[in-house]
Amino acid sequence: MALLRGINVGGKQRVPMQTLREMLTGLGCEAVRTHLNSGNAVFTHPDADEESLAAGLERAISRELGLSVRCLVRSAGDIRRVVDGNPFAGREVDPARFLVTFLDAPADPAAVSGLDPAAYAPEEFALGEREVYLHCANGIRDSRLAKTLTERRLGRVGTARNWNTVTKLAAMAED
Repeated sequence: MALLRGINVGGKQRVPMQTLREMLTGLGCEAVRTHLNSGNAVFTHPDADEESLAAGLERAISRELGLSVRCLVRSAGDIRRVVDGNPFAGREVDPARFLVTFLDAPADPAAVSGLDPAAYAPEEFALGEREVYLHCANGIRDSRLAKTLTERRLGRVGTARNWNTVTKLAAMAED
């Protein structure tokens, strides 16, 4: 599965989904499907090297569209691990106010060790293996915690998806 960062938002970094599907097919991906218009693609590929696939897709986007777009690739098993590892499971959490930020590598726990959870309540977060789970109880747009847990603070490249999208991608990857 490919997750593209910052495309088709506010008319900038336009990547048509048909073009994305064609690029992925050109990289040897099969059964390519996209979800929404925001850079989510599910596919199969005989090579399980996530970093090589991500780098190849970034090069293809640069070459064909002249854009610099960061891409993260995850296996179906990894997306299932993220869903199964939901730290807010069993609680009433609005999936539209619950984000998962997928990271290019594990975040250093020291990057968030100085954050006082009480200062951000009712917002909350948890570090996963290569992701950050973020519950923005009062909405994502005005979330103080979302503005704090940036790539700069975490020292990692990331791209966020709401919980509805994460679970849909997991289901698509398992089809």
